[in-house]
Amino acid sequence: MDVLSDVLLAVRLTGAVYFDIEARSPFVAESPPTQVIADRVAADAEHLIGFHVLTSGSCWVEAVDEPEPAELLRAGEMVIFSSGEANILSSAPGMRGQPDLTRYYRPVSEALPFVIDFNGDSSGDRCRIVCGYLACDKGPFNPLLESLPRMVHAPVSDRSWGWMTSLLDAAVAASDERDAGQEAMLAKLSELMFLEALRSHLDDLPPGTRNWVAGLRDREVGAALRLMHGRFAEPWTLEHLAREVGISRSSLAERFSAYIGIPPMTYLARWRLQLASRLLQGGTCTVAQAASAVGYQSESAFNRAFKRQVGVAPGAWRRKDSAT
Repeated sequence: MDVLSDVLLAVRLTGAVYFDIEARSPFVAESPPTQVIADRVAADAEHLIGFHVLTSGSCWVEAVDEPEPAELLRAGEMVIFSSGEANILSSAPGMRGQPDLTRYYRPVSEALPFVIDFNGDSSGDRCRIVCGYLACDKGPFNPLLESLPRMVHAPVSDRSWGWMTSLLDAAVAASDERDAGQEAMLAKLSELMFLEALRSHLDDLPPGTRNWVAGLRDREVGAALRLMHGRFAEPWTLEHLAREVGISRSSLAERFSAYIGIPPMTYLARWRLQLASRLLQGGTCTVAQAASAVGYQSESAFNRAFKRQVGVAPGAWRRKDSAT
């Protein structure tokens, strides 16, 4: 079981490449917080993640309201703002701009991405930036989102950079001709770029990091996660899980909690409810069917657990999503 892919599917990650920017120094471009533009960019999204990929040249990137200094972004690198913070891309650190909210809308007679030129000095250094958004569910349980830092700065691997830039160029060219399917192509490409950045982030984590992402690469914690994600409906107990992982109950409980922040059985319960919430969306699955599918023997127990975690009863959740 590929746990990372499983989570990305369960939280309904969908992407869109929104801007293809050519810039010459001096320039500054400020992106607003995603909650300000969410209704314009993806009206049905529960959460928006902003990202920028530098395909040529270099520039500086920083979050508007964070104390950390600006970081240099080079060609072949991607930056992800997992919480949707306002951020700045500029030719020099410390520059400030004003976001243009009129640029953020779902086009009807145009095609994404929007092409923008920031023409500074004609002799200034040039860079190309691809910017977009990834929509996903924030709840009931998104362990990836909860474990990511507010800003992830990661290189795209050499093995992927060539085909990614080729696909990006092809998709942007298709948008000029309004070719059928080009927007879907860009959406999938943005999801692939996000996954590549996550892989690089995982590879570069310091040895002492303790969170869900780091837990994926730990032998015991990673094994427990794979078992629970791959066989989520089984009647797991801590003893059964520890036996399959190959360590004692106490060792698994301690190690899992140190990485993930919650005990294994609590994690399993929350993950089951995340899956159940997806089954209930759209109204094609009954509450009893959803409860059974994720391993609950009692519908009443499922109702209590769902309401405790999600805040509403599963029937109300189902009706809400059926009406949207």
